[in-house]
Amino acid sequence: MKISVDLINGYLPDQFGKHAPKAYTSHDFPTRSFPINISDIPVGAKALALTLIDYDAVPVAGFPWIHWIATDIDATNYIPENISILNTGIVQGKNSSVSKYIDFHDPAIEDRYLGPKPPADHDYTLTVYALKEKTNLKPGFYLNDLIRQTKERTIEKATLEIPSRG
Repeated sequence: MKISVDLINGYLPDQFGKHAPKAYTSHDFPTRSFPINISDIPVGAKALALTLIDYDAVPVAGFPWIHWIATDIDATNYIPENISILNTGIVQGKNSSVSKYIDFHDPAIEDRYLGPKPPADHDYTLTVYALKEKTNLKPGFYLNDLIRQTKERTIEKATLEIPSRG
């Protein structure tokens, strides 16, 4: 399985990150999710799951920042732009904005894509999992729940580093 994201000049397009237009933000956080291309999905895959994690955030926040976790997406070759806000055909979990170490909380953005806002250029690790069956997780699950539920269901996974500009 292979995954790709269309980049502009080697970076995630601005509308999905720190430099997003106001219409694509909530409380100054980018919320419009980027499209994902998937090829060679393995035979037997019934659903997809994904994680988007910023490991470059460790020196900044003290922990890897979870930007997006989702599951039970149809096993298709394309995850469309803005699927997170549209919230159809996808079950989404908590991003790192739920952390007790974060001063601002908004339930409207905690269970969605929360786009990059790096202080300097960061790489974001996108992993897509091909699953032999749905996880049946409920909205608002945590990353540890997803890891447990995908462990025995994963047929194959693919990872991509996505640069985003500061």
